[in-house]
Amino acid sequence: MGWWLLRTLGAVLLVLLGAALGAFGGSLLSGPWVGMVLGGLLVFILVVLRDSRRGQGLMNWLRGPLTTPAPRDSGFWGELAYRTEKALRARELSTLRESERLAQFLSAIEASPNGVMLLDAADQIEWCNSVAAEHFGLDPERDRRQRVTNLVRTPAFVAHLQSGRHDEAVEFPGPLGRSSLSVLVRPYGDGMKLVLSQDITARERTEAMRRDFVANVSHEIRTPLTVLAGFVETLTHLPLSEPERQRVLLLMGQQADRMQSLVGDLLTLARLEGSPRPAPDRWCRIGDVMRQARRDAEVLSAGRHTLVSEGGDDVEVAGSETELYSAVVNLLNNAVRYTPDGGRIQLRWLWRDDGGGEIEVQDTGIGIARDHLGRLTERFYRVDGSRSRDTGGTGLGLSIVKHVAQRHGGEIEVQSEPGKGSCFRLVLPALRVRRRREVVAA
Repeated sequence: MGWWLLRTLGAVLLVLLGAALGAFGGSLLSGPWVGMVLGGLLVFILVVLRDSRRGQGLMNWLRGPLTTPAPRDSGFWGELAYRTEKALRARELSTLRESERLAQFLSAIEASPNGVMLLDAADQIEWCNSVAAEHFGLDPERDRRQRVTNLVRTPAFVAHLQSGRHDEAVEFPGPLGRSSLSVLVRPYGDGMKLVLSQDITARERTEAMRRDFVANVSHEIRTPLTVLAGFVETLTHLPLSEPERQRVLLLMGQQADRMQSLVGDLLTLARLEGSPRPAPDRWCRIGDVMRQARRDAEVLSAGRHTLVSEGGDDVEVAGSETELYSAVVNLLNNAVRYTPDGGRIQLRWLWRDDGGGEIEVQDTGIGIARDHLGRLTERFYRVDGSRSRDTGGTGLGLSIVKHVAQRHGGEIEVQSEPGKGSCFRLVLPALRVRRRREVVAA
């Protein structure tokens, strides 16, 4: 009020000053009262015209894009223009900061490994991140403001969204049938919904593998247990001659050894899957590993095959000596089991062109058909189940080899043809191998 009072007093003083000047001029011409009125009226009109001009300048600025500075006038209109511009700039700054915070928030949601979709009260898509767009087969820009049930027509999803009961997630196949989704709906605000989606394909595959694994283990252990139980019952209730008794005991020992091998391989797999990867700075001599594996294979062969080993004495591998031995001895044992008597088995180390290396086991055995090669490393997969059991295999050897290779950054390669033998290679990357003479020189 003080500012308005000063401005009003100033205008009144100007009018009075004009009136006084008019009275003075009127006294010289027609009369003081006429001059006073005319002078005061003239000054009043000038004051109004000046304020109108300044006010019009402010109105023109307000009607424009507001990108230029406000009119810099003195007095009331200048003060009003300054305060208006200050308020607008503060609002723009606040809006900019809110936009930046919103952009950061949406960027954080965009980085989420799960799908996030916002729906309004009419179930129209307000926004979704790229993961949700991939899960539901949407276009984040084109499908905005579209009703989600017109785009995602999976009955389970539509029923769950419209049911109003959102305590638990719903699972259903993805739009192309290549994945499985778990979707959770959470209401918020005034009838709006937050839709969270997660790809559970890998989890379901893992669960299926676990169920199959448990079923296979149960089956594999039940078979020798059933045989042992039958032999025990035979020894208990039937009178056997000494040769028959010795034969039964031999078969029981074989079944016990088979169960022991199975349990040992299962423990090896569990250790491989549950422990950290081998350190890249712990070096072992691969020649020692190959020699020990060859000696164990010779015991299994019992002189029925020719075993040859070459290379590897000048090589060191960064990793676990125990795991590498387990992989090599499994490859050699498979070669012994599936190579007829008198066959040849060769174990050797080879350098690769990329600086890596490979441990190769080549045999002259029965070979493997091409359609089986892709599944050889699956747990309990057997090309010929009856023959594998007869030879003492557990069906886990090549799965162990694959895990060891992957834990050392490598892979397993297989070449085979029925009747022409097989060649298995445990390939190791260049970062995991080096020559021993380089170490000595250092």
